[in-house]
Amino acid sequence: MLLTGQVVVHILHGRINRRNTAEQLVIVGPESLLITLLTSAAIGMVFTIQVAREFIRFGVGSAVGGVLAIALSREMSPLITSIVLAGRVGSGFAAEIGTMQVTEQIDALYMLKTDPIDYLVVPRVIACCVMTPILTVLSFLIGMLGGLALADWIYGIANGIFLDSARSLLSPRDIICGMIKAVVFGGLIAIVGSNWGLTTTGGAKGVGQSTTTAVVTALLAIFVSNFFMSWLMFSVLQ
Repeated sequence: MLLTGQVVVHILHGRINRRNTAEQLVIVGPESLLITLLTSAAIGMVFTIQVAREFIRFGVGSAVGGVLAIALSREMSPLITSIVLAGRVGSGFAAEIGTMQVTEQIDALYMLKTDPIDYLVVPRVIACCVMTPILTVLSFLIGMLGGLALADWIYGIANGIFLDSARSLLSPRDIICGMIKAVVFGGLIAIVGSNWGLTTTGGAKGVGQSTTTAVVTALLAIFVSNFFMSWLMFSVLQ
């Protein structure tokens, strides 16, 4: 919580290292794109396999596209994207900053009158908060394409029926709520990874422990915050 407050204050004061931020945007976004899209395509196809047969049995096979669209936009795309980033990017943040901490490079930044929050943490938070929603949108599109292809190939659900169902059931509010979740999840991944990196002690063993703990903590934070946001968005404010 303390690190989150510091990051917000530094961003509001405009203390942003543009070069580091650009580097982190590339690391979080383009370098994570392939694995995110592959995962999303698989999730979309698996969801279609699980749902389509039961829907067809009850005579509502035409609703498969809409149900997949709602599930992906509200929950699955933000969650899957964030889980991938927590494992790939969050662990990298903890390992990189933790190594700098145990090798006294953080102390060297202080000697050079450079604030580690400005130089290391803020660029990572901005990169995650910007790129996670973008990756979530791409994840949603690829998941829908995977479900569309499988529904037509295996269950004979025409593409037009699938897409009409998605258009009729999906609302802009679902997309917006998914994007809000993605921003929050991205911020959590960056904050948790950076925090465990900055508090690393004990040499190489400590770096490994911080990396593992950062991933576990980020995933736990994502799941818990997802529950409260879903409850607020789709129950209290429905």
